[in-house]
Amino acid sequence: MDVHISVTGGETVAEAESLTDWLRGEPGLRGVALTGRTPGPGEMGGVLDTVSVALGAGGGLSVLASSLRTWFAQPRRSDVRLKIRRPGGVTVELDAKRVRAGELEAILRSALEDAAGADAEQD
Repeated sequence: MDVHISVTGGETVAEAESLTDWLRGEPGLRGVALTGRTPGPGEMGGVLDTVSVALGAGGGLSVLASSLRTWFAQPRRSDVRLKIRRPGGVTVELDAKRVRAGELEAILRSALEDAAGADAEQD
């Protein structure tokens, strides 16, 4: 399952780079890449503001949820928002100002496990 995490608020590109570096440091995650969106009308180029993570079987989901919880709780992340897009186009939005660190992992697990379950049913 591929998960795409868009970063908004704060210093978007810097936060996306920070998150990419953070997730690449997790031994349980593979296929972490910084990607971007297509340029809009009047824009010269795309913006690298999305982190793509390929999750395989065997605990990748737990590692991602735990790692995002820890990254999100770092100082100076209060203006950051994450939009996590699952397979099928369903998104979950998280706002550092509104989600307590203790709730974040449970929200992520619920959202991502629903996606993993839907993928398994389609196979």
